[in-house]
Amino acid sequence: MTFIQLKYIIAIDTFRHFALAAEKCFVSQPTLSMQLQKAEDEMGVRIFDRSKQPLVPTEIGAELIEQARKIIAEVALLDEIVSLRKGVISGELKIGIIPTLAPYLLPLFIQSFTQKYPHVKLIINELTTDAIVADLRHGKIDMGLLVTPLQESGIKEFPLFYEELMAFVSKENAHQEKTYLLPRDIDPNKLWLLEEGHCFRSQIENLCELKKASLEKNYIKYESGSIETLRRMVDTNNGITILPELAIADMTESQLSQVRHFQKPAPMREVSIVVHRDYIKKKLIDVIRKEIILSVPDKIKENKNQYVVPVLT
Repeated sequence: MTFIQLKYIIAIDTFRHFALAAEKCFVSQPTLSMQLQKAEDEMGVRIFDRSKQPLVPTEIGAELIEQARKIIAEVALLDEIVSLRKGVISGELKIGIIPTLAPYLLPLFIQSFTQKYPHVKLIINELTTDAIVADLRHGKIDMGLLVTPLQESGIKEFPLFYEELMAFVSKENAHQEKTYLLPRDIDPNKLWLLEEGHCFRSQIENLCELKKASLEKNYIKYESGSIETLRRMVDTNNGITILPELAIADMTESQLSQVRHFQKPAPMREVSIVVHRDYIKKKLIDVIRKEIILSVPDKIKENKNQYVVPVLT
């Protein structure tokens, strides 16, 4: 079996479609299909079940694909070793980041990172937590930036910092007169939430016990895909929402007057780098980890993990 055949097999597994895999590998579909057939004939097993659409690996195929990913990753590591020996940090790093973190964290470190490491190419996509985990498992990305703990088998987590969760209240809201809040103070009828599928929404449901509240009475929720949209809706339509600490960094003095802390211990969200357990690009991920930690505000660096709100509901 050749390295080319391994790459084609991995591409087919990644895209689960012959034509798309061939396009991504810059070859014709017949060429890709022929190389897969040769590999299967050589090993005497079927790697993919062609009777299903989209394609799925056979049971033994899944094991072979996992090993193929390890082999190709180890080969790619050769270039990284040579670069490090030459004193040059280079390569390509594919990153998935959740939408509730991207607009606040990326501007803090991207410019300084690219200046320090001009030979590193960053490819960054906003993805949900589930999509990041799936892409890590399929080798589509090298690392994720998201909120943990996830408790996902085969996924390693490296905490970066702890971000305080705070309430943002309208100027007409009764909580405007309070200095500190308790989670139970929040009226679900007044709470503006992110739409389903966001891990930050799950944390707010856990913090405010909304699942329990929803069983006791019906209430109307306005749901948005953006934290910034929620903040603006609170400003113009009354109510309350929950914000992560980085989201208040560029607020005006007037907006900061609408921020309320929860009573201690303050609820936190744990922000981490996540990788597949067999990850290879250790040096690249380590330098970006250090740059992120350097870039976050000192107050956030001092936060402790005394009360990390669970992500899972």
